[in-house]
Amino acid sequence: MKYLLPDIETKTVTEIKKFQETKMQQALAYVNANSPFYKQMFKTHGIAVSNIKTIEDLQQLPCTTKYDLQQYNADFLCIPREQIVDYITTSGTLGDPVTFAMSDKDLDRLAYNEALSFACAGGKQGDIFQLMTTIDKRFMAGLAYFLGIRKLGASIIRVGNGIPELQWDTIQRISPNAIICVPSFILKIIKYAEENGIDYRNSSIKKAICIGENIKETDFSLNLLGQTIKKKWDIELYSTYASTEMATTFTECGCGHGGHHHPELIITELLDEQGNPVAEGEVGELTVTTLGVEAMPLVRFKTGDIAKFYTEPCACGRTTQRISPIIGRRNQMIKYKGTTLYPAAIFDVLDNVECIENYVVEVNSDELGNDTIVVNIGCKAIPVSEKDFEKELKDRFRAKLRVAPEVFFSDISHIQKIHALDVQRKPTKFIDKRKQ
Repeated sequence: MKYLLPDIETKTVTEIKKFQETKMQQALAYVNANSPFYKQMFKTHGIAVSNIKTIEDLQQLPCTTKYDLQQYNADFLCIPREQIVDYITTSGTLGDPVTFAMSDKDLDRLAYNEALSFACAGGKQGDIFQLMTTIDKRFMAGLAYFLGIRKLGASIIRVGNGIPELQWDTIQRISPNAIICVPSFILKIIKYAEENGIDYRNSSIKKAICIGENIKETDFSLNLLGQTIKKKWDIELYSTYASTEMATTFTECGCGHGGHHHPELIITELLDEQGNPVAEGEVGELTVTTLGVEAMPLVRFKTGDIAKFYTEPCACGRTTQRISPIIGRRNQMIKYKGTTLYPAAIFDVLDNVECIENYVVEVNSDELGNDTIVVNIGCKAIPVSEKDFEKELKDRFRAKLRVAPEVFFSDISHIQKIHALDVQRKPTKFIDKRKQ
């Protein structure tokens, strides 16, 4: 298949907006006719969807939240159950997992979305992608990658997550030129290669599609994790952002200045804490309206993710909006000693200390209602005394975050048990005990 670059992604801002407004009106008419949840919402608030004609008019509609999906899950379904082809659940990062249903048409849309995204990252027919994440366990992403690469006309090797030995055996046998994985896992396969005499720098791998974790700061420079990977292994690193609810991906092009928006698939807004649109260039909570989804479309869904938009045209030729790396999650924001921060910033420091094997960050409230942070760390051989190592860690935190949390050392096995408390797909690295 030829390089995918839809005409709409090179149009003017005005043309893109007009295109989206036509799609938006179709989407609103569809949910009003087929979604029990939205039909009731519009009736309760006295909303005539025929009056919602512009992107700005969306502000007249209430937002949909994770709580709505959890409490009224079945009411979002717009098709008969016998038309459901695939069932998926979210990872449950912000609470109880939510079940999503997909029709055959939705799977085609998902494949198109990922084909666009991989093409944006320079993917083409003849490429071989090694998938280092699961395709089972009710997980959307692995399935999406498979479908998208197939539509792109490239090849895929479904190795799955973990097992560095198998990853390298596959690379040496089949010679893929790209990997799809969580970036922190790249450090693990590098470590395995170093310990087992594998010349990874001269392997067939030329780039990595990075999922699930930030590798960049909001100015698009590499963060500590990205710098560490790049220093050890000089391959191309592409950032991505996606979620099950959106069934849409924002992927960087070769210019590396934010994930590109696909206007034919999703409408995006950034909202402040009061639910109002933020000023241009400001950060806000990403809120999305899906386009072209058949089974469970969403209108003004608040993702919980804090980000920033960039609207100037990209050197790649696309004129579409771009999204920054995710700064954090709205309900995980921490106010610590006068500083606002998110767990991801703490993770970024810890992920780049070689002797740290695992960790758990715990946030609580003191007697005055102020946020407290305790980091429990599992280490291998500490190169200095525990006291000196604690001081070194706190210095790293202050350099990165301006503040230093409390640090305690635990057995690696104890933290592994905490990680395993999440029966879904992501280890429990953040525990919030604050009174909401």
